[in-house]
Amino acid sequence: MMKIPKTMATQHPDNARPPYWKNDGNRFVSSSEETAECVDAFRVLGVEEFMWDWEGKFTDEAVIDRLFHHYLDYFKKNPLGLKKRLTFRIPNIWEEHGYSLIRALMVVLTSEDFARDLKFHYPPLFEVILPMTENAKQLIFIQKSFQELARLKSKMFSKFQKNTEYIHIIPLFEGVDTQIRAKKILLHYLKLHKKTFGTLPFHMRVFIARSDPAMISGPIPTVLANKIILSDLRELGEETGISFSSIIGAGSLPFRGGLSPLSIKEFDLEYPGLSTITIQSAFRYDYPISKVRQAIEFYNHKSPKKSQILSKADRKKLIDIIAIFEKEYKSVLNKIFSDLKFVFDAFPRRRERHLHIGLLSYGRKINKMVMPRAITFTGSFYSLGIPPEFLGIGGFAKLQPDDFILFNRYYRNYRKNLTQAGRFLNWRNFKKLSQKNKNWGKIENNIRKMENILKIKFKPRSKEELLHSKLTGRLLKARTDHKKVHKLIEQTGILRKSLG
Repeated sequence: MMKIPKTMATQHPDNARPPYWKNDGNRFVSSSEETAECVDAFRVLGVEEFMWDWEGKFTDEAVIDRLFHHYLDYFKKNPLGLKKRLTFRIPNIWEEHGYSLIRALMVVLTSEDFARDLKFHYPPLFEVILPMTENAKQLIFIQKSFQELARLKSKMFSKFQKNTEYIHIIPLFEGVDTQIRAKKILLHYLKLHKKTFGTLPFHMRVFIARSDPAMISGPIPTVLANKIILSDLRELGEETGISFSSIIGAGSLPFRGGLSPLSIKEFDLEYPGLSTITIQSAFRYDYPISKVRQAIEFYNHKSPKKSQILSKADRKKLIDIIAIFEKEYKSVLNKIFSDLKFVFDAFPRRRERHLHIGLLSYGRKINKMVMPRAITFTGSFYSLGIPPEFLGIGGFAKLQPDDFILFNRYYRNYRKNLTQAGRFLNWRNFKKLSQKNKNWGKIENNIRKMENILKIKFKPRSKEELLHSKLTGRLLKARTDHKKVHKLIEQTGILRKSLG
């Protein structure tokens, strides 16, 4: 079995500062710059894998051509698909029009031809990520479609060697509910795989979302669901004899996972058993490069650990706790969501993503609320001085004493995460927002209660955090000035070391 990469650089647009490799000071990374960015992540930072995103964004389809043409010597020494990985996140055709899917799969096929002609390791690309996986049939459909496409290509261009007809697929489980039932989905997938291909996969990677479920269901339900799926994957591996490797997609701010160069050891303790972590744009560009390299080096060489296995009783109780906090979170969000529209609309762009509406796009919804992307959502709340980690914490009032013990056992860093988020609170903005919407005052009261429970004072402490608070006050005051709000979002992002 090939070595599983431990660090995966991604194209998530969450960086506040310009990439260190840009000389013009521009924070925006165009699709034409992403090939060089990919090689830089390999060569300079030491990441072992790069996720090439076809979901919801414009993509350079000539990526393999450019990599092999411009960086021939590098890939002679570091074969793609062997020492380094390039992994496509393909569009989910059940959520997004499939215009990009056929192009992505054709790049996978032609990359094999290119690598073979150059006498490189082949195939250089051999697995894809399917976002928003909801059932086993979706996974099989993609694999069968690839098989048929490979056979068609081989038939049409018979003078060339035949392509590999099998593509490995990585399900990305995004919703809290989907993560809880992931084991059932995977068991069904294995059954269908045996029926379709005559055998079982000897290994399978599974991608666990951290940002989107936090936005849809709240941060606490998300963390607990993450723990459930990690436990289930270990159990499934022991039951089937198949090796399962997990990837988690975490950003720098606590709401999106709290994974940064400064917190990587704490993150490792929180999520034992993970095989791969995502190294997103803020992680790479908003911290000193020496710290970034050091953190990546640490994770690449850390000793493997095993995930916790939950008892049936603990699993059932955690699901009950998830339901409590999810209900509270959605109730609170529904009442204040429209007050954030002016921040959502002014949020800076960092990548060539499709607009969130229209023919090429899709939107995630809670009831009738069409949600922005998770980075925009997170960054907007932070830029207002009200970190979204505090939405729904009123759920603690509904827990029993035994629930607290269980909660603390499975979410070790909760106190640290909430304390970090609390350093970016602007209490004055609660008062101002409550003048038009009393529900902000209810959120404030719940935070005050949490301070008493945890014996913590949530407030800015450093000079940067005090300045952040001051700028969030200016942002609220400037709510009708689109350009000023846009600028203040960027300024606050620099101070918190992540756009969102």
